[in-house]
Amino acid sequence: MADYTKYDARVDSLVIESRTLWDASVGKLSEEDKTFLATMVHRSPAKAAKIAYWRSHTGFTREITVTADDIARIYDEQMQTS
Repeated sequence: MADYTKYDARVDSLVIESRTLWDASVGKLSEEDKTFLATMVHRSPAKAAKIAYWRSHTGFTREITVTADDIARIYDEQMQTS
């Protein structure tokens, strides 16, 4: 049986829906920042600190809880590509 609380490329290939939650350590963010960060974290799910997959009838739902570490990593990556 797969462990659905860590990244799994096979399971991720069956994702039909994505959800984003926000860790308490993140604090308050603007809606614009949340939209940007959610897009970026789901673009590279293997790098997410907290990920879970939930079975549905036709595939899986990927749920990522964005942490302060995820935010720091995303902004560091953005600075390196700029």
